[in-house]
Amino acid sequence: MNTRTATASSPPVPAAAFLRLLAYSSIGLVMFFLPLEIAGKTTILFDHAATYLAQQQRSLSIALVLALMAWGAAAPFARGSWRASTTTAVFSVLKVLGLVLALMYLLKLGPAPLFEKDMLPFLFDKLALTVGLIVPLGAVALAFLVGFGLLELVGVLMQPVMRPIWRTPGHSAIDAVASFVGSYSVGLLITNRVYVEGKYTAREAAIIATGFSTVSAAFMIIVAKTLNLMDAWNFYFWSTFVIAFAVTAITAWLPPISRMDNSGGVSDTLPAGRNRWQAAWDAGLAQANDAPPLWRVLRDNLRDGLAMASAVVPTILAVGLIGLLLARYTPVFDVLGLLLLPFVWLGGLAEPVATSKALASGLAEMFLPALMLKGADPVVRYVAAVVSVSSVLFFSGSIPCVLATRIPISLRQMVGVWFVRTALSILLAAGAGHIAFAQGWIA
Repeated sequence: MNTRTATASSPPVPAAAFLRLLAYSSIGLVMFFLPLEIAGKTTILFDHAATYLAQQQRSLSIALVLALMAWGAAAPFARGSWRASTTTAVFSVLKVLGLVLALMYLLKLGPAPLFEKDMLPFLFDKLALTVGLIVPLGAVALAFLVGFGLLELVGVLMQPVMRPIWRTPGHSAIDAVASFVGSYSVGLLITNRVYVEGKYTAREAAIIATGFSTVSAAFMIIVAKTLNLMDAWNFYFWSTFVIAFAVTAITAWLPPISRMDNSGGVSDTLPAGRNRWQAAWDAGLAQANDAPPLWRVLRDNLRDGLAMASAVVPTILAVGLIGLLLARYTPVFDVLGLLLLPFVWLGGLAEPVATSKALASGLAEMFLPALMLKGADPVVRYVAAVVSVSSVLFFSGSIPCVLATRIPISLRQMVGVWFVRTALSILLAAGAGHIAFAQGWIA
């Protein structure tokens, strides 16, 4: 069993390790968790950097993202990895399709329906371009957050909370908060790195990837604006936070996740003669002392971020467009919505058939329910806003991100988790929504 926790007899850690832990972790905390207002926008630092590149250096940003997409589309065929499985082969083809669609959009070639504002323009400008910039930038910032002891320190402190409720080690709390403040792609970068290092079991990594790695607070603002919920932003944000994590606590104990391998990981046992706070500092300082030089950590994280972005961005474009076309022109989500209909009915939501279809479309793209239900009654709009975030998994973003990691969870298992999460989210959000409407918190 792998653990970095120091023992009572560990040799003294040099003062340089303390300075590394304090300085580098402080930089990471500021980058991830301190919203700053710049040019009228309040968000975290590397999101400001991504926004600047996307808006002020658009040509450069497009060139960089196209290069990543070309790399992502070519790599499976150059390496021969597309032969690994049927799923890998399908997603390899989708990456090529994503690159073609990006070129079509930029060159203004193709059928007019593809250029409606909620089709390729939305998918490229709001999703592909943003993710293509945020993932590499977030990967660099991630080096400060998880590379020099903070992960280990927080992990020991959070063990009494995380383990009994969410069945994950204490340091998964970093993943959870980073996902809400940053994005699911950044959260998955953390999860994959920690899993590869042997600090998560397969089941723990799956719980975190499918339960904590949801869309960011910044994207929640877009959802709230679309559904006219900004007047109730604080209620929406915190209730969604609670509901999403409550659903994760339940799904961690249900199949398919509960049946996954749970061997390995880290020990929660405190060293003899050390209390929790002392053990936390021992673990953090030991990691800070043993960590590679900063330049090497930055290099490795940037490499991982570029690799993930190249795999995810073209898939987002291809799968997102397919989902949007299916929702608009086929009955696929009508059929899928029938599976959610009993939960929508139990939740007492208006127009249950239309509502269940719209909520089911979130499997293709998390923003679809918001687009389809923006004219619904207040409780339905609130439920759509919560479910868009709490369901976590969707084909245009988070599912390809998970498949790009080494976490051993299959596509079929993720669809099963999506269904369970969506059903539970509908019931919990409906209850909260009815109470909020009765109290006048949403209107």
